Amino acid sequence: MLHSYAFSNFQSFRDRAEVDLSVSRKVVLTNWMAEVETGERTSKLMAVIGPNGSGKTALLKPVVFLAWFLGHSFRHPTDAGIPIAPHFAATGEPSEFECVVDFDGKLWRYVLRCTPERVLHEALYQKRERFGYVFVRDWDPNKGAYVVKQQDFGLAAQEARKVRPNVSLISWAAQYDVPLAKRMAAAYVVTNVNILGRVPMGDQAVLAAAQHFSAHPAQRARMDRLLASWDLGLSGVDLQELPANDPQEPSKKVWVPFGKHVNHEQEYRLPFALESSGTQGAFVLLSKLLPVLELGGLAVIDEFENDLHPHMLEPILDLFANPATNPLRAQLLFTCHAMEVLNLIHKSQVMLVEKNPDCESSASRMDAVEGIRADDNFYAKYMAGAYGAVPSF
Repeated sequence: MLHSYAFSNFQSFRDRAEVDLSVSRKVVLTNWMAEVETGERTSKLMAVIGPNGSGKTALLKPVVFLAWFLGHSFRHPTDAGIPIAPHFAATGEPSEFECVVDFDGKLWRYVLRCTPERVLHEALYQKRERFGYVFVRDWDPNKGAYVVKQQDFGLAAQEARKVRPNVSLISWAAQYDVPLAKRMAAAYVVTNVNILGRVPMGDQAVLAAAQHFSAHPAQRARMDRLLASWDLGLSGVDLQELPANDPQEPSKKVWVPFGKHVNHEQEYRLPFALESSGTQGAFVLLSKLLPVLELGGLAVIDEFENDLHPHMLEPILDLFANPATNPLRAQLLFTCHAMEVLNLIHKSQVMLVEKNPDCESSASRMDAVEGIRADDNFYAKYMAGAYGAVPSF
């Protein structure tokens, strides 16, 4: 599970920002939280709120970038830059990232300092009595090469020296079948965010979701039951494989969803293009959430409630809280404009994001706000501006 991540000089965040999912032992443990094998407590979800343009999406991107960098940067073209964007007022300075996770019953900390051109410093630590390094990689500008120290990592020294400047040593080592690197590179993150921001919800997203469900029958059945139970006017979703009408590939077929509706005991099927944007949005959202609920991992979702009625928030979030629907303790990190979410979760599970007049974003956990009480009406006080992170007109 993800315990925390931090970063600096990335997009609208110039100073260090930290997203901490750890839970104090003073807090009563609820189904929204979990105690892991290492003894720490961490949250299953974190909501990110704030005004438009404050940097909410930018707060999500570092964890998405790290998942890509550790897992897939080996496939990055040799001459391509590292896909990060420093703050526009600090383009000559490096960006820094770190995260703390647990898996295999151990706690790990990963650290990265880089520019768009190359990795400057990369390290992996494992906690025993305290954190000790597994590997440390540093760029030596005098030698024009990397210096790599290892301790039980398992990558041959000659292969470590060959690592490209735009590739994580973990992604690199995974190609040489280093067991620890292969497990870390396979970390499961599902998202609707890329380097440019939220991936638009449109016809291609609906078809991609249909393709996903066609290949995963158990998730398809679960999606069908959930949509029908959420009072969207559906009795289910039918998937049909139809010709794509692609002149370049005449034999190509695609999976197309149809909504099933019942009228006076007669069933009718409507193309999903005729369904409401809320129905389409819920269908696409479930194609992101159900994989992590089934396999474990992290879902990172921007504008979680987009096109959904506020009353839909609780049943969807409950999928992560309920041990029956989330047996592997999957986590959800999301931005949201539906402030009703503040009535559902603990104050430690909310990040507040603001941007100052110098176009520099900052973020803080709601329980760090001075004077906040456990029995506050968080929704009412936030809407009144008591916690900041609201639009000013």
